[in-house]
Amino acid sequence: MIRRLLCVQNQSASSPSSLFSSTSTNNNNNKKKPVVLLGAPQVSTIVLDALLTASASPHSSFEVAAIVTQPAARRDRGKKLTLSPLANYALERGFSSHLIFTPQRAGDDTFLSDLKALQPQLCITAAYGNILPTKFLDIPSFGTVNIHPSLLPFYRGAAPVQRALQDGVKQTGVSLAFTVRALDAGPIIATQTIQVDDHIKAPDLLELLFHKGSKLLIRELPSIFDGSAREKAQPQDDSKATLAPKIGPDESWLFFDQEAFVLHNKGGQDLERRF
Repeated sequence: MIRRLLCVQNQSASSPSSLFSSTSTNNNNNKKKPVVLLGAPQVSTIVLDALLTASASPHSSFEVAAIVTQPAARRDRGKKLTLSPLANYALERGFSSHLIFTPQRAGDDTFLSDLKALQPQLCITAAYGNILPTKFLDIPSFGTVNIHPSLLPFYRGAAPVQRALQDGVKQTGVSLAFTVRALDAGPIIATQTIQVDDHIKAPDLLELLFHKGSKLLIRELPSIFDGSAREKAQPQDDSKATLAPKIGPDESWLFFDQEAFVLHNKGGQDLERRF
């Protein structure tokens, strides 16, 4: 099990890694609330960038205390062992490798012990791709919030953007919601709706929604920290919920005996063709 990211890097006195090298001391001196970001793919870096920018403000009440991401994996044709995009970006921004955690599971006891030691007041998930157990959710005092690229309760699951394009929706959006044990079913703090361009591809729409979601998160952080977000959060109507499971290999083909609108909608997912 890889518990922490292992790498060697230079650290300057002005880098985030030096600022965060002793979380408890930093908390006592600055009284900033420790926030932990969980994510993995490239869109997660959008959220990290927004958090770092906001936390650098003289009036910021929080700091990014740690990153949690997926373990290094063998990617691309060369099958080279590579870090997640979020881990790479965090290192580029000066994070200490000791503050980048890569547990196999979010319920690993050693990882949870390390997380508790940071005393995070808020955890934020952005395409993390790992189920969070109750013993994780019990750690941050202000809870865990998720940026989900759909208008919940629609398209709960791993592929909300791809499924929305597949269905030919004319509008979608992003939701900021508290995380509960059920899949994407927590109370909704805020949403933002956008119109869907007929020609937009899934990667571009996903990136757009995470930009919108990051701004939504920064806007709502004060209400999360003062407790009013918990009071105003609206429960989801489970009767209206739709699921968005991961796109399977059998679905990644285009059959040209299908109707044009079906092929168009599938094409928005950047799928392979089959003649």
